[in-house]
Amino acid sequence: MIQTFPLALPGPLVDTHRIDLTALYSKGWGVQAYDVAAAPNGDVYALYGVYRHTYGVGDDEQDPATANFGYRIITRYSADGEVLASAVCCPSDGDGSDSAVVNGGDMTLCVLPDGTLSVSAVPDATTLIAPDLSRVLAAYSSEDRRPFEKYAPGEAFASSISVTPSGRLLCVTTEYGVWKYGNMLTNVVGLADEALTPTTKPVIEAIASLDPTPAFHSDDDLRAAHIRYQGSPVGGSCRPRPALTELLDGEDSLSGWRQSRLGRPVPLADDLFVVPVYARTFRGGSRGQPFVFALVDDRGTMTGRLHGMHEWRDSPFTGFCFNLAADPYRGRAFHLNRYGLYAWNKAGVLRAKLDTETKAFKPLTHFTLTACSPDGDLLLVHNKQHLILRVPVPDDLTDLAPAVEEALRTYAKQRTALKKQWSPVNWHWVHTSAQDHHL
Repeated sequence: MIQTFPLALPGPLVDTHRIDLTALYSKGWGVQAYDVAAAPNGDVYALYGVYRHTYGVGDDEQDPATANFGYRIITRYSADGEVLASAVCCPSDGDGSDSAVVNGGDMTLCVLPDGTLSVSAVPDATTLIAPDLSRVLAAYSSEDRRPFEKYAPGEAFASSISVTPSGRLLCVTTEYGVWKYGNMLTNVVGLADEALTPTTKPVIEAIASLDPTPAFHSDDDLRAAHIRYQGSPVGGSCRPRPALTELLDGEDSLSGWRQSRLGRPVPLADDLFVVPVYARTFRGGSRGQPFVFALVDDRGTMTGRLHGMHEWRDSPFTGFCFNLAADPYRGRAFHLNRYGLYAWNKAGVLRAKLDTETKAFKPLTHFTLTACSPDGDLLLVHNKQHLILRVPVPDDLTDLAPAVEEALRTYAKQRTALKKQWSPVNWHWVHTSAQDHHL
């Protein structure tokens, strides 16, 4: 069923900070979507942020109408799109102890097999939250290692998690010294076959790595006993080899794969995953830089890739559209960027491309692809109108074009209905009826 629902700001938060919803983002505030995830029972969760940072306003400003602030917001929707609850967490003006949710970069959502919501962030911070968003069940976190600073390993888990049909956890973890950088960057893909719970943390078995020789490793970097390769903690020379960059070496003579980065992998089946690798980005523009959507099995073998995209004509570097989504129950993968919506089968064959140069699909340039629901629907977020669009995908991917056309037409109608119901200000939606939690 095609659905449209808003990324709504909690009314009390808007009132407390006297947010001027009519103000342009150039005035120093904004709303930004991070991720969306769907549960098997039909519930949908959205993670997004709201902030205000005005030049010239100090940290000691007391007036809530002008003081700087930042929060992460998690909203839960029912299967029919009703806002059920929201949770505010991770205030930017706190010391980290003000929120039970561990803050960090590149935050993502995942609904675990038992219904628990996990929120993960770099470096390897995972927070488990009750499905109704009422409380934090557990938090696994680690200090970010820095050069010449004392390092406390902590109780980290993973920087992102995705779930396979049988309940395996596809994880990404960080390492120190990737490409000789002096901080923690995502570098290892692994699988956990046991459950992640508030009291137990499963072993993640590494199956792939990006940088084969992270620099300056010491015994401190064997920091996570739960991240293992062939029975030993990952670190130093103990890691899957050849690394993905070694397998791709020689394909691109201009830039190579040094300083490349690992995208968030997605499961295409219980034992097959799409692992995206993107070459380095440049300040002056990166369109045409190489990228690979590698097919990697659960033994760490690169069995192929998603075919059919051109490095220049289909570049995800335009607008930095790096997300992939997959439907592992039906063996499909999807990618949306400024040039089109792409769909592949399990063998990596491109089955559909909806070109955004055409009038019917041009509106897709305003959306970001976030995830697939367990029943195979695409979940897109409109970047300016702050709305989630749920797009049913037909059984035959060659019929994807008319299905998306219908979804975009329905989106326009449902958006009009929501405007009458919610009365948004400059596409900012505010709710006052849902249950609000502070985590």
